[in-house]
Amino acid sequence: MFLAMKELMHSKMRFLMIVIIFVLIAWLVFILSGLGNGLSTLAASTFKTMKADYVVFEEGSQSSMSKSLLSDQLIKEVELLPNVSAAAPMGTTMATALKEQSTKNEDKMDIAIIGIIPGSFLEPAIVEGESLSSGNPTGVVVNSTMKDEGYNIGDTFQLDGTTESLTIIGYVENQTYNHVASVFTPMAEWRKITFAAPGSDKGVAEPVNAIMLQGKDIDPDLINSKLSNTDTVTRAAAVQGMPGYKEEHGTILMMLAFLLAISAFVLGVFFYVITMQKTNQFGIMKAIGASNRFLGKAIVSQVFVLSLTSIVVGILLTYGTATIMPKGMPFKLETSLVVTYSVILLIIAMLSSIVSVRKITKIDPLKALGRVE
Repeated sequence: MFLAMKELMHSKMRFLMIVIIFVLIAWLVFILSGLGNGLSTLAASTFKTMKADYVVFEEGSQSSMSKSLLSDQLIKEVELLPNVSAAAPMGTTMATALKEQSTKNEDKMDIAIIGIIPGSFLEPAIVEGESLSSGNPTGVVVNSTMKDEGYNIGDTFQLDGTTESLTIIGYVENQTYNHVASVFTPMAEWRKITFAAPGSDKGVAEPVNAIMLQGKDIDPDLINSKLSNTDTVTRAAAVQGMPGYKEEHGTILMMLAFLLAISAFVLGVFFYVITMQKTNQFGIMKAIGASNRFLGKAIVSQVFVLSLTSIVVGILLTYGTATIMPKGMPFKLETSLVVTYSVILLIIAMLSSIVSVRKITKIDPLKALGRVE
């Protein structure tokens, strides 16, 4: 470490250039991971934050809410099955909110109407206002982002293309579905909105899109065998079944994978070139008794200090960038993501130094001393 630090202080400009490159790489990795996580959260935060462990869909629906239609009469049967502690119906439908007495297109807002039973474990925590009530079927709780669009508690908005109107009675946070704000409504009102057209319920009694389950060690195969025409999956699988979620998430991960692979190559080349430039110095040190292990530790220590410094600066720049990003941009950088990608970047940097260390072990002191630069 002493040798590594002495060289870092002596050749400041050379190593500063490496730090700048590494900082830019780390900065880009953290920005992309934050944007990817933000998009994933925006697409499925309602599903991700629900206190449910498993989801029962219609067979053949590919774990998609929009393709599934079940009768909530199955709930009583599900609750009797082993390890199921609670069950609750859920329905989703996309709609457009239109401010009352307004016909302007700019006043329209896309929303996701989520039908649940008031007071069930699916109802999110209220941060302002009142909770859902069966006695107030048109009263809804909405994601707080609607407040930024001018929708306040007590406001009534109409669903575009229908005669239905809903009144906001409360706000919830971090509740979005398919990239739009979630609007939670009693199940009876959701059915009224979703199946307004005659025959759209396909003759299913008390239709719902899915049945959410709570319980540990639930056997999906057992549920499917006991209930006909059902497909039971974990909540994580249900999130993956949302339209476009898997493709969107996969694209971000692929971009990050390519970025990390390119980072490993770039850093490896930088450290290798620097090692080549110091071949004669390493040869002299080996001639006076320095072991390969000693020189290797010096290189690894040098890479560790440079990498750690660059990653820390990259994190600070990322959080600084997040403060000036537009409010509507889906950016969410969690501590777990920062730690994970910091460790990955550090490992990549350390592995990229192996080529340099291997080069040192092959240096012949006699040849290095006779080299003319």
